[in-house]
Amino acid sequence: MSTTTLAKKQSDFLQGTQGGISIAIGYLPVALTFGLLSKSTGLSLSETVLMSLIVFAGASQYICLSLLAVGTGIIEIIFTTFIVNIRHFLMSASLSEKVENDSLWKKALYSFGLTDETFTVASTRDGNVNAGYLFGLMLISYASWVINSGIGYVIGASLPTTVQESMGIALYAMFIGLLIPSLKKHRKVMYLAVVAAILNSLCYASQMISTGWAIVLSTLLSAIIVEFFYSKQTNEVEQRG
Repeated sequence: MSTTTLAKKQSDFLQGTQGGISIAIGYLPVALTFGLLSKSTGLSLSETVLMSLIVFAGASQYICLSLLAVGTGIIEIIFTTFIVNIRHFLMSASLSEKVENDSLWKKALYSFGLTDETFTVASTRDGNVNAGYLFGLMLISYASWVINSGIGYVIGASLPTTVQESMGIALYAMFIGLLIPSLKKHRKVMYLAVVAAILNSLCYASQMISTGWAIVLSTLLSAIIVEFFYSKQTNEVEQRG
């Protein structure tokens, strides 16, 4: 490898790191909160850090905590996580058109670090991006998420027992906080939330399936129902036009 090539790769990596600083700062409060909630859910420090190490997906990890809190089985948790992260197929396909052609193992490595935030930064950068830039971008984001998850857990362990127990409420408050902005922008999200809540309540009341599978089924069915009616409404509008 020539000196010029090595210098360029180092420069790309540093540029990626600089681009990921804002993401790392943004992850700080969210990761700290995840660590706090993990402690209140009953996870150990090693389990909390390990989840952030191998999952690296904020929404999925929060959902996992809520499912663990109600005693959901591992299959339901994995399936729910898959549904939540299915958008990554679209993001990966979109980003693949922007990245320079590289070896498969490099693509496999930096694809692990693909999140909503890293995708946004990489996709809005002028020109193409290469593996060096993506590694820098994703490494600093990943490090912030993992480290601050552990710090949040340690902070939570030092809090009074009553405060730790009350952190369980914060989990639901955070989901509401994530949902409200989407409700304001898209009425479709509101319909999805309402239909999913109704279906999940019916499943829970019937006690025919477990809590975890009730969440999975209500999520899938609500998406199908709302999309069906929206597609039908769109077709009617087009026909009138």
